[in-house]
Amino acid sequence: MNDGVSTPVWLHIGPLAIHETVVTTWLIMLALVVASILMTRRLSLQPGRVQAMLEGVVLTLENAIANADSRNARRLLPLIGTFWIFLPVANLLGVIPGMHSPTRDLSVTAALALVVFFAVHAYGVRQSGLGYFRHYLSPSPILLPFHIISEITRTVALAIRLFGNIMSLEMAALLILLVAGFLAPVPILMLHIIEALVQAYIFGMLALIYVAGAMQQTTESPVTTSSRSNSGAP
Repeated sequence: MNDGVSTPVWLHIGPLAIHETVVTTWLIMLALVVASILMTRRLSLQPGRVQAMLEGVVLTLENAIANADSRNARRLLPLIGTFWIFLPVANLLGVIPGMHSPTRDLSVTAALALVVFFAVHAYGVRQSGLGYFRHYLSPSPILLPFHIISEITRTVALAIRLFGNIMSLEMAALLILLVAGFLAPVPILMLHIIEALVQAYIFGMLALIYVAGAMQQTTESPVTTSSRSNSGAP
């Protein structure tokens, strides 16, 4: 995918070119997995500092998810929590001199948006069965094309929003440093950190809203319909 950003090729495997974005993304995932294994291998009923910190992070993430969907917070924690852990690290990688955030590459943000797209329908089907798809025909089957277009456009917007913000942030920081030199590195660094964290939060929150909305697309059961007809309710 051509995203307008030139990323160096680190390795060639036959005709396949492995770009810097792929390498840095896999390194981030590897570092997070190794850190998770090391920090959770000695859990106890009397937590130490590391375990207490981890429990605090998990509870904070779960409470944030519960604000949007309190009934399914535990079920949504693995997906949304992963976004809120991976994205800040990926976005902040550009702060390190000589490194670039993988999320400034449209192919990465598009892949993340596709994960959200498929997760929405996977959680919806798991919650309501195949009847979940009936909401695309509501209130009229005529609106089916508009529902499909809405799903596609919000997925594209999710990818482009993160890509555009991170790429423009890195380019703005680079231009300011070229013009002002190192006279204003601290404000630029703080701006980069704040914006990177905000964009990670927004992406995760939008994913949460989409998935939680899909899980609430429940269909009326035959039992409920029968009880209403027997009681004379309209």
